[in-house]
Amino acid sequence: MAQAGKGKLNYRCPSCFLRELDIDMFFDPDKGEYYCIRCEYTGTEEEVRKANELPRIRYKDMHKRFDFDSMDD
Repeated sequence: MAQAGKGKLNYRCPSCFLRELDIDMFFDPDKGEYYCIRCEYTGTEEEVRKANELPRIRYKDMHKRFDFDSMDD
């Protein structure tokens, strides 16, 4: 998940974000990987983007309205 705004994108650590910690990752240009200084997670940009889709599972119905009266049937 990248930050909104102008400038370089900052990715959140997927491992920390699953634990509801908002930690930015750093990029190592020599290895071409992103890394987290808090939990030692490392991965390429593709791996980080893919792993950051996992927390969205928790919030997939965030904008859905549930009508509990019709659920009793």
